[in-house]
Amino acid sequence: MKNIAEDEIIRLAKENSPRLLSKFKILYPEFFEKLAQIQSNLQNSELIFCIYLKLNLTTKEIATYTFVTPKAVQNRKNRIRKKLNIASTVDIYKWFDENL
Repeated sequence: MKNIAEDEIIRLAKENSPRLLSKFKILYPEFFEKLAQIQSNLQNSELIFCIYLKLNLTTKEIATYTFVTPKAVQNRKNRIRKKLNIASTVDIYKWFDENL
């Protein structure tokens, strides 16, 4: 059952669907609880970007799905790093995997 839900999350991410955030919140409430403990005032667009990172999507994939340039995705990664206090020496995907 979980695989069907995960497949739907990936599909929603690829479609850049507005339903991605609410669906992810239902399936993984602890993800948002942990994020809120680190940084409580993230905007929805930042939460969605965090979902993309948690899904381990590459910069190029995120750029494709969200209709922005890879450079814009890199800039967003840097802003998220600052907001979540992730050191530049730390792999952001590994951080999301281990901490959220």
